[in-house]
Amino acid sequence: MKLYYLLTITIYFLSFFNSYSQENDSLKVDNLNSLGYRIRLTDPGQTIQYGKKALGIANKIQYSNGSAEAQRILGIGYFYIWKNEKALKFFLNSLSIFAKNNYEPGLAKVYNNIGNLYREVDPEMGLMYFNKSLVLATKLKMSDLIAGLYMNIGIIYFRQHKFNLALNYLDKGYNMFSLLKNSIGITQALQNKGVIYFNLKQTDLAEKLLLEANKNAKENELNNTVASINLTLTSIYIDRNDFVKAEASLNEGKAYTELVKDPKLSQDYTITAYQLERKRKNYKQALVYLQDVYTQDSITFSKLESQKIGLLQEQQRHLEREKQTLILLERQKTDRIIFWASAIVLFLLTALVLLLTFNVKKKNKTNKQLQSLNDEIFLQKENLNRINHHLEEIITERTLDLQIKNSKLSAYSSHLSHQIRSPIATMKGLMLLEEDKLIGSEEFIEEVGKCINDIDDKIKNININLHRLDNKGL
Repeated sequence: MKLYYLLTITIYFLSFFNSYSQENDSLKVDNLNSLGYRIRLTDPGQTIQYGKKALGIANKIQYSNGSAEAQRILGIGYFYIWKNEKALKFFLNSLSIFAKNNYEPGLAKVYNNIGNLYREVDPEMGLMYFNKSLVLATKLKMSDLIAGLYMNIGIIYFRQHKFNLALNYLDKGYNMFSLLKNSIGITQALQNKGVIYFNLKQTDLAEKLLLEANKNAKENELNNTVASINLTLTSIYIDRNDFVKAEASLNEGKAYTELVKDPKLSQDYTITAYQLERKRKNYKQALVYLQDVYTQDSITFSKLESQKIGLLQEQQRHLEREKQTLILLERQKTDRIIFWASAIVLFLLTALVLLLTFNVKKKNKTNKQLQSLNDEIFLQKENLNRINHHLEEIITERTLDLQIKNSKLSAYSSHLSHQIRSPIATMKGLMLLEEDKLIGSEEFIEEVGKCINDIDDKIKNININLHRLDNKGL
């Protein structure tokens, strides 16, 4: 009897300890996910590390919602380092788990994340996901998410040059973030409003908003945001011919861009550096930046198209995996029916005919569904092949266009050297005549002035032709 009581107490203690340990581990998963999300704008690489740790623990203790959230955090980390295919893979996995658990807060967040993924490559698709997220977030009264969605929708309308509509959504987001005292959301809303006012040529208001956003971003160590804000501030200072501030803002922004390792921001800074050098008439350096811009433009276009294809392919792979899972479940269901039918036959011979008839109908229905799914997959593959072929043609055309532009740049450079050499040679001759006292001072000054005017006119003419991309000659 004593042994019985001892075993009972031991089992109870082990059960309690196991339950306590699992609860502890689930809290650890939640904390890791929260840390990963908070650091996303400062160190996305660390976000990925936190997500991996959380996912490992969640899978070990079979904490499905924690696993889904960890995969969402991993997707966010890969999104901020421009690995969009990996990001989409994790987002779709997260979406499947949340949908299976019918966990609507998780679904709302993932829809928003997928919308951000499509925001740059396919705005209409991005808007669709944002609206799906907004419906759920409004239903669940998720204020932070609603504010973020207003901002994301505003950014898409800004990309479509619908500035008033964009400002309307950004103001909604800013007001909500202010009520919630969300400093990161306030900073991003101020930044986006500043960018829109800059595009509307209201530079004073744009500068005020961006400087406030820049200060907040530095206080919160939002490196990516600081780099992005400085880009617009540099453009404002270039427009005002305030080259000292422009260069300071440009250099600071480049430093933050190197910290976050964002290739898109790096390209934008190359374009802005070209604009700065051109504006202060440092044409030699401007030409160098311009060549880099054309090269990066072609590479970026190829990457964006590749990303778009990659996202479509990843979605297609996910759909196929989902369909295969459904097929497997359907087959397992059928197998179970057959098994139980066979077992029942041993006891209920009279029901044999009815059971077999039901089973045959079920199998026919399943086969039709399988055939339908296979036909659909085949059609989608055919469509994808056509898209790939079309994109290859576009990339070839853009590559040829880039080669023509590079050739034109080289021709302009040679022409510039040839055009300027003639008046400079004349000036050298005049200086020799002056040294030998073979020309009067007034005549010397007059002739040198003509040479300088000639050089200035030729430089202006070449500069005008250089910026007229439709002009095929000099």
